[in-house]
Amino acid sequence: MANASAKRVASQNAATVKHLRLGMFISSALALVFRMAFSRGSLSPKTFAFWIYALSLVPSIFLTRYLERIGSPRHDPTTGTLISSGEDLAHPGILEWCFDVIYITWACQVGSGLFGTWVWWLYLIIPGYAVYKLWGSVISPILLGRGGSSPVEAENPAPQPTSKRQEKLKKRSERGDPRVQARSK
Repeated sequence: MANASAKRVASQNAATVKHLRLGMFISSALALVFRMAFSRGSLSPKTFAFWIYALSLVPSIFLTRYLERIGSPRHDPTTGTLISSGEDLAHPGILEWCFDVIYITWACQVGSGLFGTWVWWLYLIIPGYAVYKLWGSVISPILLGRGGSSPVEAENPAPQPTSKRQEKLKKRSERGDPRVQARSK
């Protein structure tokens, strides 16, 4: 039996999947229409523009199908009740990056049909961002040694922030107050 949040996630995912399918159709149609109108020669399989367009369909279709598969709700075939709402497609992280790759791919497909082949250079945003994220989280801490604690930090740990109550208890224990000593045993 599904609760309200699972039903909400399922309806949001269904809307997102619908928009993904619509976006895939619209971007492909616009790219072809613009190519036919502005650069009919780029539709020939002998051109670089045709092959880069065809190759860009691979990540776009793959990621769209992936998001559809993990985001689609599953229903019980006999009763029709919601079994699983699917993964929340609004969740940040890898899913967000999948959407970014899809949107950049669509923009490059439509832009190359409208403005020319040079728009595909914008596709380098994807590996550039990946290198940026890897540098900040993996490579830089290893190379520059910012990831672990230094020997100085290990010898002299930073003092922990204390509340007023903790400071009072500490002072009482230093004076030898029996109430504090009884609690610390």
